[in-house]
Amino acid sequence: MLKRLVLGGLCAGLAFGAPNSVAGQNGADPVSESIRAQYELVKTNVVASAQQMPEDLYGFQATEEVRTFGELIGHLAFAQFNICAGLRGEANPRADEGNLEQTLHSKADLVRAIEEAFAFCDPAYAEATDASMGDQVQFFGNQAVRHYPMTFALVHAYEHYGNIVTYMRLNDMVPPSSQGS
Repeated sequence: MLKRLVLGGLCAGLAFGAPNSVAGQNGADPVSESIRAQYELVKTNVVASAQQMPEDLYGFQATEEVRTFGELIGHLAFAQFNICAGLRGEANPRADEGNLEQTLHSKADLVRAIEEAFAFCDPAYAEATDASMGDQVQFFGNQAVRHYPMTFALVHAYEHYGNIVTYMRLNDMVPPSSQGS
């Protein structure tokens, strides 16, 4: 019994005291590094999904009440441009096109839009540091600390990636996040 207690305590001590290899946990800026790692993951999965979905399924919708696949991609692109414009302190470069969910329809245009939207966001995530997370930025016409729109954009993208996964599964496709390593 004593052996098990000592061994259990030792294992617990090693587990809790061991270095954490989760992205961002060991760097100089663990918060911004963790957010950056999550951003890269969702960006990769959303863009790969847009590229993978056949053009004839861009009009697919799970039910009449929800967006089509193409509308999801346009909505995400529109949101990324808007959120990252505030993070970067710049104008949305595609603002004159209106809501991309409603104005773009072809796979080629939507794939290009989502790629460009994430590329527009890349500097906002790449340049973020833990010290800058409290800086004031624009967020939908209001002031917010940088951390809020950065994490909001992630949550929003993951929310819709969940929709994308469902649409892909309903069409017998394997989403990027389930395609192995």
